[in-house]
Amino acid sequence: MGTRPVLEAAQKRAARGNLRHDWERSEVEAIYRTALPELMYRAQTLHREYHAPDRVQTCQLISIKTGGCPEDCAYCPQSAHYQTDVERQGLLEPREVIDVARDAARRGVTRFCMGAAWRQAPEGREFENVLEMVRGVSATGMEVCCTLGMLTEQQALQLKEAGLTAYNHNLDTSPEFYGSIITTRVYEDRLKTLAAVRKAGITVCCGGILGMGERETDRIGLLHQLATLEPHPESVPINMLVRVEGTPLASVPPLDPLEMVRAIATARILMPASRVRLAAGRKQLSPEAVTLCFLAGANSIFVGEKLLTTPNPGPDEDEQLLHTLGMKPLESHAV
Repeated sequence: MGTRPVLEAAQKRAARGNLRHDWERSEVEAIYRTALPELMYRAQTLHREYHAPDRVQTCQLISIKTGGCPEDCAYCPQSAHYQTDVERQGLLEPREVIDVARDAARRGVTRFCMGAAWRQAPEGREFENVLEMVRGVSATGMEVCCTLGMLTEQQALQLKEAGLTAYNHNLDTSPEFYGSIITTRVYEDRLKTLAAVRKAGITVCCGGILGMGERETDRIGLLHQLATLEPHPESVPINMLVRVEGTPLASVPPLDPLEMVRAIATARILMPASRVRLAAGRKQLSPEAVTLCFLAGANSIFVGEKLLTTPNPGPDEDEQLLHTLGMKPLESHAV
């Protein structure tokens, strides 16, 4: 089947609300490699079937426990395996985190995300403190997301009961390239945590990172993995690697921004109902590149001057860009 028939079939099925989870990798490849103007046209057409084209959800992500992670993720400045400028910091107090969340809610943020540099969410007092944070953030009316590493089914249930909306656990890359980036856990560990999250009734936030030295076939493989999860992740963050001195990936060549655009457009076609988030690395993109990402189907950005430990555009830059484009933040607690 040629590229155009694949795109047309995907568009027709998605327009009928008939989402696919049985994508063949060859189909994903055909879509990804479509001429960019045609790819973006199809993605934007589908985007309008499921989402308001002028609305962008604003999310805020903070680090509640920083550095010292035992994982060896080659992209991460928080890994204990590498010498970076990131200072270790213990778990923040719940009140401090809840105060930050309340301020975010006052500024119109509708999703608040908390990240901790753990391999696995701990038991005991630290986890009780996280539950207290979740309850406090949930009380603001914002969506609440956590990324704490691997979870047990019991921990997932406790987070759900505390009011957690979503859990982030990225696949990062294709199964084939995964071992080149991380050796301290296997791909199946990621899938088990996603299954525990689903079983608890929490929505899934799951995406990946581009620009880690992977091949185009690995980007296709990542998108194929995400699109064959059933149901699709409700939230799909697409990150561009932020190269940090001291990590093994500090000197990889920069990614062509159009690869971000292409990946986002493909994700929108494969998973039209999902919210596709333009996540880390946005500060490395020009306003024009960000605009193309929106046209390709991205409908969420992270605000705040840091994403965990890496830089992010300031609030004035975000406000100016959205104003220039005639786009508006998603209103409070809209899905």
